[in-house]
Amino acid sequence: MPNRLAHETSPYLLQHADNPVDWWPWSAEAFEEARRRDVPVLLSVGYSSCHWCHVMAHESFEDDTTAAYVNEHFVAVKVDREERPDVDAVYMEAVQAATGQGGWPMTVFLTPDAEPFYFGTYFPPESRHGMPSFGDVLDGVSRAWTERRAEVGEVAGKIVKDLSARSLAFGGDGVPGEEELAQALLGLTRDYDATRGGFGGAPKFPPSMALEFLLRHHARTGAEGALQMAADTCEAMARGGIYDQLGGGFARYSVDRDWIVPHFEKMLYDNALLCRVYAHLWRVTGSDLARRVALETADFMVSELRTAEGGFASALDADSDDGTGRHVEGAYYVWTPEQLAEALGDEDARYAASYFGVTEDGTFEEGASVLQLPQDAGVADAERIASVKERLLAARDRRARPGRDDKIVAAWNGLAIAALAETGALFDRPDLVERATEAADLLVRVHFDTAAGARLARTSKDGRVGANAGVLEDYADVAEGFLALAGVTGEGVWLEFAGFLLDIVLDQFVAEGGALYDTAHDAETLIRRPQDPTDSATPSGWTAAAGALLSYAAHTGSDAHRAAAERALGVVKALGPRAPRFIGWGLATAEALLDGPREIAVVGTPGDERAAELRRAALLGSAPGAVLAFGAPDSDEFPLLKDRPLVDGRAAAYVCRHFSCDAPTTDPAELARTLSR
Repeated sequence: MPNRLAHETSPYLLQHADNPVDWWPWSAEAFEEARRRDVPVLLSVGYSSCHWCHVMAHESFEDDTTAAYVNEHFVAVKVDREERPDVDAVYMEAVQAATGQGGWPMTVFLTPDAEPFYFGTYFPPESRHGMPSFGDVLDGVSRAWTERRAEVGEVAGKIVKDLSARSLAFGGDGVPGEEELAQALLGLTRDYDATRGGFGGAPKFPPSMALEFLLRHHARTGAEGALQMAADTCEAMARGGIYDQLGGGFARYSVDRDWIVPHFEKMLYDNALLCRVYAHLWRVTGSDLARRVALETADFMVSELRTAEGGFASALDADSDDGTGRHVEGAYYVWTPEQLAEALGDEDARYAASYFGVTEDGTFEEGASVLQLPQDAGVADAERIASVKERLLAARDRRARPGRDDKIVAAWNGLAIAALAETGALFDRPDLVERATEAADLLVRVHFDTAAGARLARTSKDGRVGANAGVLEDYADVAEGFLALAGVTGEGVWLEFAGFLLDIVLDQFVAEGGALYDTAHDAETLIRRPQDPTDSATPSGWTAAAGALLSYAAHTGSDAHRAAAERALGVVKALGPRAPRFIGWGLATAEALLDGPREIAVVGTPGDERAAELRRAALLGSAPGAVLAFGAPDSDEFPLLKDRPLVDGRAAAYVCRHFSCDAPTTDPAELARTLSR
């Protein structure tokens, strides 16, 4: 019989709706039930494409004996971290502080007042590798609750007190300047893997935000070392197993230093961020590889993640059925020589094995290999490679597909909108711009809650809005997407929507001194109000808000939005030189600030070929964080077009900083030279 999770919109929670565990969603009612029964709360946090979440579910939460014990001694609460990043952040901070590590599934035991007192991540069904069994943990926690209640309360109170005392005051202490950005570049250089690309050792995550900083730093300063690190890392990832050589798109991370074996889940946010990075790399270098990967990644998002409502699903699972009934990580993606021969015939199989690095021993598990691209095919082989890929894709499509988390997350869709809009504009793919526009329409139509003053909801599924309020990253990333869409389409309504969202940021998320909170002032009260400026898998809400505020100010001349962006960037001045890998988006925004950012207004009449050429030159410019407005002179669509006339009756481009402009030009080549300086 389904439990309470059967009524939720989260695919992750729905995966647990038939568990024998009597799960509750995160709610006041769950904690009231724990208070009534005088039992602790078992909080389990995960997400639908999490491999070890599935493992623990199969081993423990689907086990009748384990479930019976949980139901008798606890109130069990299941949380999708992607729906409730605030809940996840608060308790993950506690887990990391107590154990020195974190991860998912996250397992935390709480008092009925939501105070944590015992922590962990994955627990196996039997004790192994120094980890206690989940049964032993449950028994130990239950006995501590009944026999040593005062001690449990003391531990919980101390933890909450320690967490509450943590506060960030970064903001208002000045913006990062040349010195801080140079030190950040030096820090990245020290961590750079010159042999394999990327930063640090295994596991290796795609450093998309640091790459954006490196590209912008090169554009502003001409530093060739910054460009080389970005270009080499992008090439290494694109040739490795972390990139899907058949279907496009990036996996979450590489388990090794060489980008060979990925953790196979594919996340919308990774692909949105990397699509944009490769498009920007092509803009600087003209690299064919960068162009191909940008477009293939965009096409992957559209073909594999786009939902019937026009938005983009959150993720594809790492696991799928391997054809024998086993649910195995990577089964959809890996190949043995025998499987190649079955799909291609012996001769083409040998050719494909050499081309994609498939070996007899395998590069993954059980003799299977992850496809790589050690070298490009020659021109003469292009047709053969195209045929091989087409047939392998057809064979792969007959395999059981990984599950898809169809949940629409506002923030990640904002990132996808920005990536698809820019990629579509750069590569003359209006279909990609149209897909970005449709996703933006969905967010406006479904995620804006007019009953709550047009506040932004975090998630939706199947056109049904979720119950959880948007957090800072939702407002900031959606604003970022709308600003990119405004610049590409010339439709000022997206600028208006961005301004609306950013006004809510200023009203609801800003602390004294310019620091930012992850939740709104009127959000649900947790044991601590989450606040984290560091970039992780995505830009933090803090740095994303700084970037969107700065872009909006460049579009409109708003001193209030620019001042808020500058105050928020105080954290980059403090952290950038010390931890550049973890504040890459903040550093990229700081590069835009030092460059202006530049404001480009292209005025012309509809259908004017010269206006189109000027717009194209503006789009191809790599000035960090530059904003673009185009339309008729004195159009009401964009403030940047006000008082910008044609020149001698011809289309013209104005390049400005702080609404102070250079002399206009009618020459696309001159505009390109201006934007490269």
